[in-house]
This record gives sequence, C-alpha cells and structure tokens, in this order.
Amino acid sequence: MVLPAEVQRAAQLTVGDLLRAQAARTPDAPAVSEGDRTLSYAAFNARVNRLAHALGARGVERGTRVAMLAENRIEYVELELACAKIGAIACALNWRLADPELEYCIRLVAPALVVVSPRFAAALDRIDHRVAQTLLLGAPYEAALAAVSDEEPHAEIDPEDGLLILYTSGTTGLPKGALISHRAEIARMHVNREEMGLEPGDVFIAWPPMFHMASSDQMISCLCTGAHVIVVDGFDLDRIITLAGAHKLWWLVILPGTVDRFCAALRERGITPKGAKRLGAMADLIPPQQIAEVTALMRAPFSNTFGATETGMPPASAGVLEIGQVPQSLAKTISTLCEIRLVDANDADVADGEAGELAMRGPTLFSGYWNALEATARDFRGGWFHMGDAFRRNPDGKLSFVDRVKYLIKSGGENIYPAEIERVLLSDPRVVEAVVVRKPDAQWGEVPVAFVARKDAALSAQMLIALCRGQLAGYKRPKEIHFVAFDAFPRSTTGKVQRGEVEKWLR
Repeated sequence: MVLPAEVQRAAQLTVGDLLRAQAARTPDAPAVSEGDRTLSYAAFNARVNRLAHALGARGVERGTRVAMLAENRIEYVELELACAKIGAIACALNWRLADPELEYCIRLVAPALVVVSPRFAAALDRIDHRVAQTLLLGAPYEAALAAVSDEEPHAEIDPEDGLLILYTSGTTGLPKGALISHRAEIARMHVNREEMGLEPGDVFIAWPPMFHMASSDQMISCLCTGAHVIVVDGFDLDRIITLAGAHKLWWLVILPGTVDRFCAALRERGITPKGAKRLGAMADLIPPQQIAEVTALMRAPFSNTFGATETGMPPASAGVLEIGQVPQSLAKTISTLCEIRLVDANDADVADGEAGELAMRGPTLFSGYWNALEATARDFRGGWFHMGDAFRRNPDGKLSFVDRVKYLIKSGGENIYPAEIERVLLSDPRVVEAVVVRKPDAQWGEVPVAFVARKDAALSAQMLIALCRGQLAGYKRPKEIHFVAFDAFPRSTTGKVQRGEVEKWLR
C-alpha cells in the first residue's frame, strides 16, 4: 500500500518544527545564554526566523550549504537552527585546521555563503575558498537580521534532508563531511531524553567546539526539549566551574586531557557544585583514578559512552560509572534505538568473547559522507554502518572495547590492540596518560612501545614493565617505555591522542 502524500507529510517532523513548538509552549523560558546575555525561547526563535529570511535573501534554499567559521557563540546556534527552518545544511568548519585543510573542507561542500567571525576572518581571507558570499558576524550580521521579518519561514522539508555537516577524519587522511539529517537529530534527541535524562528546564554548558557533535548534537536536543543552553567559548575553566556552582547541570561534558585540570581548579576555587545528572565522556581514555575523583567532586556519575559523529550517542552509551569509585570495568551498555553486530573481516558474526568490528543500524545514523560515495558504500556495506572499532561481547551482554580495527600491532603472528596495554598502564595512579604504538622489529615484525606521562618522577619503566608482566601475555608487554610531558601528546579537538602522530616520534 502506497500512502497518499498528505498522510506522509502528516507523519513528518523536523528540527525547525520542534523549535517553533517549543517557543510557543514556553516563550519566556531561557533558551540560550552567553556571558550576561540570555535569549528567551520567543526571542531566540524570532532571531532564528530573521536569519532564515536573511539567508533566503542571499539565495540559500533547501539543500544549499552554509558554512560557519567561528568560535562558540550564540550566532553559531542561530545558524544551525535557521538552516533547520529552511532546509539548508550548516557546515561546521574546524577553525583549528591548517589553511590547506580548511580550504579543502570548504571546497568539498561548495557553500553558497560562509558566515565568519572577526576572529577567523583573516584565516578565511588567506585561502582560495571560491565562495562568492561571506557574512561577517557583528554589525553586518545584525544589520542583515534587522532588514528582514521575524515571521516563521515556510519551506517544504523532508526529515531525511540534511541539516548538519560535521567533519570527521580520525587521525589520518583528509577530513570527511558527515551529513546528519533532521531524522537523525530528532532520534538523537530521543536517546538523550530516554537514556541521558534530558528534561525541559535542564542546563547544558556548550563549551566543546561547536564544530563537534559534543556541542552541536546536545544543543539541538536541548532546544527541541525546552532546556537551557549556556554557550562558553572553549574550555574556560573559571567560567565552567562558576556555572557548575550556580546551576544543577544536565550533562557536563569533560573530555580526555581536561579532567585533571578540572579537578585541580575545582578544589582550588573551593566551589561546591550543585551537581549534574551525568558528566564526562570516553571513559576508556581517562585514568580510572581521575574518574573516581571527578565524580566525587561533582557529585555525579560518569557517562561510560561509546558513540561517534556518525552515530550520535549510540551504539553503546547507556551506562554510567558510579560516584567516587575507581571503575573495575569499562564495559559498555548497548543504547536504545539501535541494533548492533560484532563481525570479522568477512562481515560474519563472531562468537561471544571474540573481538569483532562493531556494526550498527538505527535512526540516529548519519546519511553518509558528503561527496564520498566510495567511503560511504564501504562503511554502510550490507545495510549496516561499520564503525572501525573492535569490541568483545561479555556474558552479561555488555561490550568491552578492544581498539580501533585499523590500528593493530602484528607481532610474531599475534594481533595486539594498543588499548589493552594502555588500560594496564593507566591502572597505576601515577600515570596520567599512556599511548602505545607499533615499532618495526627485525625478529617479530612489529612490537609495542609505550609513551607515558607520569605525575611522580619516581615511577620507572621497570615498575611499569613489572605491572604489565602480571596482567599481559609476554608478546603484549611494551618493549620500550618512554616518559614524556603530558602536554606533549598531540590531541584531536575532542581530546583523543593522535596515535599516528605519536608513532612518528619513533622515526
């Protein structure tokens, strides 16, 4: 049976629809704040509508890409929601990229317009971006909004239409543009509400870069729910701690590489946080002792997450780590709204207890990589999205992370996943970071080598080798341990250490 068009349209809902409904439902509730400025839902929705009309006056329509090159600020949120209202696609540019990378990302999506902040206008001018129109934030942006109506725009939008392009590349290769639809964002909102506890009136601090899902996904979920988004320009410790002392938070995102500093600053300031429903992310990359410390200080459980730009919080982010406890296991609880498989190199299901690549399907999934049909076809083969991460299924149904499928150390015919070694090294409370890479070896082909940041100079390589001896097979033990400063580790914008860059230290 083919449903009539009217029936199909009646079943459709977009992110813009949800914001409009929220503004009608709670017009005076706070929607977005930055510094001393707060916009109610009515005021924010009116500005979003004006921006939608201003974009339309510049030729932006359904399917048109609009790029944003800016630090975290209210206008960033406005752009994403304005695009939602007219069916355009907001492309969130990473301002940390080198000029050639930034040029590549802009050309990849061929935007009709780049919205740029004064802070990054010079960077945009330096490159051959080939975009005819730019809109500078500040006076030109405000003038554009003042020249148009704040009436609701009317556009035919399908939930499968793209809303965001977020760039993702892992640690190697050129960035790929992940296209995320209205359908995916609304499904991610449902996961945030059902599993992550998001409710109307909650407060979310959007400090991670808005060109990442850690802010963009959560902001959209909040504004479709009736929560309050407080925009912070990056990891401003003083501001974040002040806000934690003033508000009971929904989810305070604390990324790897920031936990130690956050705990130290919280103790120094002497602020008693009002608490949070959840905090943190990517527990596998954080020393267990730091997890215990930060949960005790914040009086909130730690989110034991495994998701991705392409998938949202699924496939395995439903669990939490208890307050004040050093976690004995980081096994993940499978999320709602998804189905998962663990598969071998031939995409056949592996037995429980064996390592296999995680493949998933569900409505939170993105819609493929922009202008990259080969990569999209490869990763969506068989109707499942293959994440490139290996897990083992435990008897209780939880999933234990093994490592990235593509970064294996093959030593004497054995496969070694670096994360297995790193977890042992991080179990020593004197270790604040540990990264294991492969080194060519004449006898074994490759051997593992560890780079470690320590907080106690008395900790020796021999001590760590002894620790590994008690917990790892002989071929998995690092053959060398090098001590480096914590700040020396190259990191991505989400705080992950770039293993490929560390491996270059051996050359």
